[in-house]
Amino acid sequence: MECTHVGQAVKVGSQLIQKIRREKTTQWSCSICRSTKSPWICLRCGVISCGRYVNGHAKAHHEDNQQHSVCLDPSLSAFCYACDEFVINDTKSGDIQRVREIMLERENRKRRLQDSTSPERQKKASKANQENIGRVKYLPGLRNLGNTCFMNAVLQSLSNIQSFSCYFKDLPAFELRTDNSCGKQPYFTRSRKTDEGSVVEELRKVLCALWQGGGVTHSPDALFSVVWKVVPRFRQVTCLGYQQQDAHEFMHYLLDRVHTELLLSPKSFGTTETIITGIFGGLLHSEVKCLVCGTHSRKYDPFLDLSLEIPAEFQVRKSKTRDPQVCQLQDCLYHFISLEELAESELYICPNCKKRQKSTKKFWIKRLPNVLCLHLKRFKFQAFHRSKVDTYVQFPMKGLDMSPYCLQDQDENPKAFLFDLAAVVVHHGSGVSAGHYTTFAFHDGLWYNFNDSNVTQTEEGHVSGSKGYIFFYTRRHPNMAILDKIRK
Repeated sequence: MECTHVGQAVKVGSQLIQKIRREKTTQWSCSICRSTKSPWICLRCGVISCGRYVNGHAKAHHEDNQQHSVCLDPSLSAFCYACDEFVINDTKSGDIQRVREIMLERENRKRRLQDSTSPERQKKASKANQENIGRVKYLPGLRNLGNTCFMNAVLQSLSNIQSFSCYFKDLPAFELRTDNSCGKQPYFTRSRKTDEGSVVEELRKVLCALWQGGGVTHSPDALFSVVWKVVPRFRQVTCLGYQQQDAHEFMHYLLDRVHTELLLSPKSFGTTETIITGIFGGLLHSEVKCLVCGTHSRKYDPFLDLSLEIPAEFQVRKSKTRDPQVCQLQDCLYHFISLEELAESELYICPNCKKRQKSTKKFWIKRLPNVLCLHLKRFKFQAFHRSKVDTYVQFPMKGLDMSPYCLQDQDENPKAFLFDLAAVVVHHGSGVSAGHYTTFAFHDGLWYNFNDSNVTQTEEGHVSGSKGYIFFYTRRHPNMAILDKIRK
């Protein structure tokens, strides 16, 4: 939330700065009980106290000193006890961000010192510098604003899709039109207020900050602020911060909203396509057959991603089976296009019989996107019970062949159906409203693990062994015609 107390509660003086530079965050301890669990530093006086789930001395400090309400923890999250919520804004002079940068610089200096004192590390660093001239040395993370890992995971995935991020990095400052003077009907019928801000502009700023690198954690608070102004459910809070949301739902909203805003720009006048549909847009062919008269009904539906069920036979493994069969991502794709008899509640009106009849339905992919986004339905909702399908699904890192699931033209190049993994979002935990989201993404020939503010290089085996939730596959031979048309 935007805290109204930061002006009075945040006073970053020389004494506070010296304390942060002198003491390691890993050695912070409560000034009263000396606990090292959940330490928070007061951004007015610099006293360190434990959180409410330890002995609650940080809260007691605020109660004794009403203006001492805003504090910061080692993960760089700011919290206001007066608001009883996490803080996403800053003072006019950027004092909170200044403290974060000092804390990060201290950690970076410690890392550089360790590297310089080790002969082996010096040799490796020298070789790496020669090989990586012009490359980003450290990839930035994204600060968790309090259970906003669902947003960070999606943003890091999108930032490592080159065709997507490069478009926004080259985009000039974006001003959202509110008068609909372009004569287009927005995707969202909800009225747009002038003070809501632009998701496109704030997304552009985030992507530019991630592209600049330098290892400094970026805070996506401005983007999140715009999002929750438009969709209030994203700002629901708990005692631990914002309520955990679904990464897939957030990704859907973000892409839809960006597409809508871009359509309202003068550059998109006279077209229904944007960079969103140019990269993620595909076309589904669905066919419904009446089982009484045999009439076929066909239609085409656009999509930005495909939601796949994990087949039931893979969800429960029998303990008596010595070598249980591993579920492949291709099994989920085949299940998606397989012939299905519609349930009673889904029966459609046959155009020939003029009434609802028993029928079957089948999907094919008519047109593949340049970036194929696949979402596994890992969460089940039944009445008041929510559960997670934790089945491991094996997925190809390179060369995912989509030809078996497509309506093909005889002249089409077989290589046009091949996709390589660019990023995968992973959900850790047992339920949709709990747990944690991280991302694996491919950057400059290496795999990295993006865990909020922490970014580390990882091995391909760690990626392939993860229980993926959302997959981003880039087309090996993209359709450049549609991309060039949109960029003009």
